[in-house]
Parts: sequence; structure tokens; C-alpha cells
Amino acid sequence: MSPQRRRAQYQDQITPGARVLVTGASGLLGRSVAARLAELGYQVTTLQRSPSGLSTVRDVRGSLTEAEPVETAVAGQDAVVHMAAKVSVSGRREEFEQVNIGGTERLLDAAWGAGVNHVLHVSSPSVAHSGSSLVGAGAGPADPVHAEGYYAQTKAEAELIAEARAEVGMKVLIMRPHLVWGPGDGQLTTRIIDRAKSGRLPLLGTGAPLVDTLYIDNAVEAFAAGLRHLPRIAELPAEQRRLVVTNGEPRPIGELLMGIAAAGGAKPPKLRVPPRLAKGAGAVVEKLWAVTGPHEDEPPMTRFLAEQLSTAHWFDQRHTRDVLGWTPQVSIDEGLLKLARHIRRTGRVLS
Repeated sequence: MSPQRRRAQYQDQITPGARVLVTGASGLLGRSVAARLAELGYQVTTLQRSPSGLSTVRDVRGSLTEAEPVETAVAGQDAVVHMAAKVSVSGRREEFEQVNIGGTERLLDAAWGAGVNHVLHVSSPSVAHSGSSLVGAGAGPADPVHAEGYYAQTKAEAELIAEARAEVGMKVLIMRPHLVWGPGDGQLTTRIIDRAKSGRLPLLGTGAPLVDTLYIDNAVEAFAAGLRHLPRIAELPAEQRRLVVTNGEPRPIGELLMGIAAAGGAKPPKLRVPPRLAKGAGAVVEKLWAVTGPHEDEPPMTRFLAEQLSTAHWFDQRHTRDVLGWTPQVSIDEGLLKLARHIRRTGRVLS
């Protein structure tokens, strides 16, 4: 099929049978979304540096920083779900720029050149978070100047690149999942449990600020809905095609941390640290980490992490649910039970 015909196809919905590229399928969210789309009947190609481990998809091995695998992966596709990113609270800015900014630009250039006109760009609420509390917030515009940390800053710039492509004719939907967790999560879930077991998980202040998260099963179904309805949503004004996605159940952050720790068999965290002290310590740790790196693990505290653990950040979900035609099916409490059962059965968070 010619690039022109591919651009004209899928005017209303991207339905099963379509060819879809998912980047970043070696991570929990990307791999889970790729598997679900294949299960629904999409023809899925994945692009990542290590094998996806999925028998139902076509793997292309490579990095977003390399032109050849990117061009190979996008060729012949009908849509792209762009999930790959460098995700960390530490590291050199250049590393984030190469993947999050340069990689996004390379992918979108290759997609447009190959006639692939539909892109679901996965971003983060942190791109519009300057450190103050977010209470029932909407999906504000990405702000790389005021975003906290190299990850958020470069993801904000990447989102602006994607939105700029929408201005010249590409069909773009921005989705910002917030704090995805659950079985198989080697990031947030594993670190909370490991640090709780070692006595290194602090509660900042009262632990009372409300925070919303997103259970993995709900995240997967939200992205499947986003892909399906992308052509319609992409016709909305820019501010309406940015969607923060959460469970819609704000909980005190201390309660969430204790719930996930308990699901992993860890005792509730007892260490309490004043937020201001944690932010100061985080600034010192960041400098030491940069001097003594590279490190295999994340630093125990950073300024960004201190802010995330001590400020409210939850979002109004009415628009997201309306345009996606989606509601979460697994509550926070049900997710905690599923996580606990998984860990008891397997002995670990990772599958």
C-alpha cells in the first residue's frame, strides 16, 4: 500500500488487523500493550534493544538513536505507539536527550517518510509539573523550562515535537500514564518493596498528600482504547488530545506505599523525614551520584523524588474517560490483592 493510501486509511478507528509498531516493548507497559494488541488481532511489530519475549509479535532489535532499525520498524505500518524512553531520576542530560528528544524526532521523521500518519505518543504528567501540588488537575501543556529533572524536561520537549507534527498533518494523540504499578513492574513496585524490606523507604512528612496511580491492567486497556479511537481524538483541539490516565482513586501517598510494601511481604515503613530535609538531602545525593557514577541502582533520594513523595498530584479523569470510552476495571484495592497473590505464587514482583 502506498504512503498516500495509508494516510487516507483509518479515518474513524484503527481496528484489529492494522499494522502497529510499539516502541519500548522490553519494559512492562510496552510489552503488556504489545501483547494485548496482538491478542486483539492487530499485527504488531516491536522496536527495542532487547528481545520483547513475545511470540505473537515481530521484533526489530535496535535503539531509537539508530536510523536503520527505526526505518526498518516503521516501514509498512499503519500506526505507531511510541513508548520507548530513557526513564530514570539520575544520569547525564545528554543520555536523556539522545533517546527522549533525538529518538522521538528520528521516529516521527521516519514514520512520516514511510506514510505512517497515526501516532500515539506516550508522555508523562511530569512534563507539566513544576513541583507544586496538583489537585484535580487537567493535562496542561508540556513545559520543559519548569519541569523537574532531566527525564521530565526531555519528555516535555519530546511531547512538543509530537504536537508540532500534529500541526502539519500528522494524527497525534498524547497519553500520559501516571505511576504505573503491578505485577511485572521492575521499576516503581519493585523498588518500593525492596526498599521497604531493607528499611530504606521513607515517609516524607505526614504521608497524607493525595496521589493517584494506574494499575497495569487498566493502563493496557486505556492504551488499546487510545489506539482504536486515535483518528477521532486526533481531530480535537490540542488541549483535548492530551490525556492524563490514572485509576481515578486518589489515596494518601503513605497509604499507597504501605499497601504496595505489604503486598510484597514487607513491614510498613517507619522512617519519617521532613520534606524540606529530604529535598536538601536529595540535592546532595544527586551531586555525589553524578561524581561517583555510573551506578546500577537509582539514588536513594533526589529533589524530584522528594517532591513526588511530599506533594499531592492527582488528576481530573472525566475528559480522559469520555474520549477514550474507557473506565478502569481494577480498583487500587483489587490491584493490591492481585499483586500480593502474584508475589506469593512466584516469589517475586517480576514475572
